[in-house]
Amino acid sequence: MQDWSGHGAIVTGAASGLGAATAERLAASGLKVTIFDMNTTAGQAQADKIGGIFAAVDVSDPQSVADGIANAETAHGPTRVLVNCAGIAAAAKTVSRGEAHDPDMFDRIIRVNLIGSFNCASQAAARMVAADPIDSDGARGVIINTASVAAYDGQIGQLAYSASKGGIVGMTLPMARDLADKGIRVCSIAPGLFLTPLLRELPEEVQASLGAQVPFPSRLGDPVEYGEMVDHITRNPMLNGEVIRLDGAIRMAPR
Repeated sequence: MQDWSGHGAIVTGAASGLGAATAERLAASGLKVTIFDMNTTAGQAQADKIGGIFAAVDVSDPQSVADGIANAETAHGPTRVLVNCAGIAAAAKTVSRGEAHDPDMFDRIIRVNLIGSFNCASQAAARMVAADPIDSDGARGVIINTASVAAYDGQIGQLAYSASKGGIVGMTLPMARDLADKGIRVCSIAPGLFLTPLLRELPEEVQASLGAQVPFPSRLGDPVEYGEMVDHITRNPMLNGEVIRLDGAIRMAPR
């Protein structure tokens, strides 16, 4: 198993939800974590909680990403683990009431979810390549992207979101192949229904109804379980080029 304790890690979108749980888990495993987020107040509070640092980063802006990585490496040394959790969602059909899908909404979701993941992954990979290997396998780093079951089972109104997450699925294997000779592994996780801040805003009866759709365990996923999957991927050297569904065997219905 690979041991990244004492090394630098970056988690995007880590002010809340899956990213926050991931940042906590990696910090508990001994990594020095930098949180990237646009929510300065929550991001700084989470960084303080885990003994990490916070950087206000817009993942859709390559220069903002570069500045954030520079801040992370000034504090923690070379970035060895990157986890992309930053993402947004919006509901809109291809055509609704005779009107075409808002192209600006589609563009924004693609820019944050897909291009943002690419920006962080490609720039972090360039930094990892410049670092020395940590073991006899020649390992230099691990990149983990967040896809979604919507990449496979996109529901009505999820056109833009599903497209963005499908792009992450499609990016996983070629990125892993690109970086294989550099000692950098790449995986993605496709979570199902997790109790993120968005779902916490729903009434409890709605949360229970959504959880009941999951075959087993019949409940919403806990972000801690996502963080544990991230931690395992970082440690297991044979996990590479794979998209892992973390969904309790759910297959989403059209609605």
